[in-house]
Amino acid sequence: METDEVLTLLVDVAEEVIDPRFRDLADEEIAEKNPGDLVTVADREAEARITGVLGAAYPEALILGEEATAADATLMKRYQAADHAFTVDPVDGTKNFVHGSKDHAVMVGEVRRGEVVRGWIWQPQHKVAYVVERGAGAWRDGERLTRPPLGDELRGVTSRRSWIGRALGTLRALDLTWVCCGVDYPKLVEGEADYALYRKAKPWDHVPGSLLLAEAGGYVGTFDGVPYHPLADPPAGLVAAADRATYDLVQGLLDNLPGV
Repeated sequence: METDEVLTLLVDVAEEVIDPRFRDLADEEIAEKNPGDLVTVADREAEARITGVLGAAYPEALILGEEATAADATLMKRYQAADHAFTVDPVDGTKNFVHGSKDHAVMVGEVRRGEVVRGWIWQPQHKVAYVVERGAGAWRDGERLTRPPLGDELRGVTSRRSWIGRALGTLRALDLTWVCCGVDYPKLVEGEADYALYRKAKPWDHVPGSLLLAEAGGYVGTFDGVPYHPLADPPAGLVAAADRATYDLVQGLLDNLPGV
């Protein structure tokens, strides 16, 4: 499928099964996969539709959907061994979606021979699309993105609530992310934060955004100091940064955080 065709798929699926349920979910349409880990009928229907179209277009590819992985523990290992794969996050930021926040997204990433080659992020309530191709740049609604210069004070954000308000060395105290990787990574690219710390790093959350940030001049690496790899076992933590120097600085200060 052409890059624009995949984006159209995400937009159409959102219009058909996600948008009609925004701020209109019935109690029985919301469930918990694990304590505090929500899933809705919109997540399941959107993933089924996206996976069906991608699977028909690329029958040799492994499709790693967030909800399918929750139901089939073998899927992650098969993804890690695949030569060609797609990651699908049908409603990234499900808690935001359930609570009526516009900060949620539909995301797909493509991995070939261990490299992220394309990524798509559609923010249905903001009506903004982010598309990236390796070597061809990061784009927002057809406009090429470049990470703006750093300011005088680095702003760090984290999705781990126990770290909010803590400072790495002399850096500014950490703020909360937008609690949705499909919003966080674009915010990093656009300069609204300079680095983000994640304790969990599932592929469907980070594959599209990691390439978007990299193509705009940023860098994503693990807490252990190695580059992010989309097929590796999900690392114990990730640093997504405006550039390599910021990553190196932050990674060297992580011992200041509890539980690292």
